Amino acid sequence: MDGLNYSLFNFIHGASGRNFLFDSFVIFIAQYLPYFIFLGFLWLALSQRGWRKKIFFLIEAFIAVILSRGLITEIIRFFYYSPRPFEALNFQSLIPESGSSMPSGHAAFLFALSAAVYFWNRRWGIWFFVISLIVSVARIFVGVHWPLDIEVGMAVGILSGLFVRRLLSGYLGKLREHVLSPAVSE
Repeated sequence: MDGLNYSLFNFIHGASGRNFLFDSFVIFIAQYLPYFIFLGFLWLALSQRGWRKKIFFLIEAFIAVILSRGLITEIIRFFYYSPRPFEALNFQSLIPESGSSMPSGHAAFLFALSAAVYFWNRRWGIWFFVISLIVSVARIFVGVHWPLDIEVGMAVGILSGLFVRRLLSGYLGKLREHVLSPAVSE
């Protein structure tokens, strides 16, 4: 697996440093696009009809994100240190980053958020997954993650989203009954 991880890293990162404009564009994606994804999520959550649905959507996503990025990712990093590619291969990354590389905290965060969005709106969820994958590949391009870091971060994020959805499914059923009930006003 290390050979494949290294080969895939070289394939993606090997395209960096050839064109200043392209490098700048990918740096923007790797560093700043996650903020826009989060703002898009907030817009989507706040555009839900009914305050209960908005709050439940926000709570579900925040719990999934906290579980994936705040807990599971940090527990893995506590027990397993993986040097970042620029440390292991001794080169200058295109963006500053520190700490353990495994798993990708950005991927864990973005894919947990994408899973939560997908459960509420499949069409938007697919877009969130695609954009999250683009950000993740950009982080390989800039030299701060190995492909395996991204894969593990994706798995942590998606599994966290699934776990939280399962955990809250009973409350979601009650919410649907309450929101669909004609006697209840918002």
